Amino acid sequence: MRPSRRRFVQAAGLAGVTGLTGLSGCLGGGGGGANEITYGIISPMTGPYGGLAEGQRNGAELAIAHVNENDDIDVEITGVYEDTEADPSTGRRKAQSVVEQDGASYLMGAISSSVALALNEFAEEEEVIYNPGGAAVPITGSNCNEWVFRAETNTAQMAEAVSDFTAENLGTNVWFHIADYAYGESVMQRVEKRMKDGHDINVVGRSRSQLGSTNYNSYVSQIANSDADVAVLGMTGGDLINFVKQAAGQGLKENVNLMSPTMTFAVVRGALGEAAYGTYGGVRYLPSLETGDNQSFVEAYQSEYNSAPDNFARAAYMSIRMTAQGIAEADSTDPAEVKDVLPGLEMDTILGPNQFRDCDHQAMNPVWPGELVAPEGGSGPAAVELGEMIDGSDALPDCGELGCTL
Repeated sequence: MRPSRRRFVQAAGLAGVTGLTGLSGCLGGGGGGANEITYGIISPMTGPYGGLAEGQRNGAELAIAHVNENDDIDVEITGVYEDTEADPSTGRRKAQSVVEQDGASYLMGAISSSVALALNEFAEEEEVIYNPGGAAVPITGSNCNEWVFRAETNTAQMAEAVSDFTAENLGTNVWFHIADYAYGESVMQRVEKRMKDGHDINVVGRSRSQLGSTNYNSYVSQIANSDADVAVLGMTGGDLINFVKQAAGQGLKENVNLMSPTMTFAVVRGALGEAAYGTYGGVRYLPSLETGDNQSFVEAYQSEYNSAPDNFARAAYMSIRMTAQGIAEADSTDPAEVKDVLPGLEMDTILGPNQFRDCDHQAMNPVWPGELVAPEGGSGPAAVELGEMIDGSDALPDCGELGCTL
């Protein structure tokens, strides 16, 4: 489905990424009075995704600061911060707390797709706008609703990035190993479907491990004793790190290519070191990208946090910044009005021209395949060699295929 054409909201330049230039101010009252809103940032600061959540929280903080510093949009955002503990019931309880006790009418967060799906339902019930941090397709697919707008890249987009590359370069005898929850299932379903669309592949095995597992030796042995050319890993964070470390320790990489849509994440590469060399992944984001105003964002993030932003910082920053542009377009802070103007609203982002697609509210992000290689100097976290970019309009299947038509 091709994007609709609406007024293109210019947000480039940003005077050092401190604003949203070209946006009209003078907002109406709406959701909370006096042009003030509260954004609830609910990230899994503890639990299996704690290492990823810091970037998400930092990106949200930076976005809030930049929107508040902007003279062209008359809104003041207050951020309130909670810990989902990567648990759906805890995430929902924390969301309820920031809405009912702190007055939040906008939410951003979660990394676990199971938590994000729970927050999808909550956002619809409470009529607040929610920006998910999870990547499973159903979030903006079969479980979509009009209050949910996702700037995170989903697994269907990543399947488009890695599936052809995997079949054409890594092998057609495929073993799928996933963490047994919504994201892992989404990776397996989408990558398998996309690979079978254009290639004659043979699925030689499937295995599932509990989210947060630490011992993967039996799964590594199963894959090593199979006919697999490539193992597709539907896992992230500590799960992926522990799996790949143990796979490398057992020599699996010598005979089986390892590919994960999240292998290129900075926290994964940093934790794996040399164990990541010679593996493959999809790329949602790298600080080195020369897209949109990414380099201004990277400079501001490094100045504030003394580190480079990762994908989770990028997604959080984009979520709040894109939603703020909807607030400006609606000339209102009322989420009921903002949700009606955000779909299809074209805007500049750190990934270039973008929008929340009309039919499912998924951001139309570009994607890349990538190979992890030894960095210059030969030691340390792996560098990423990018494959050919797939444009955002080409990376997303039609909404009907993904299960959503809004």
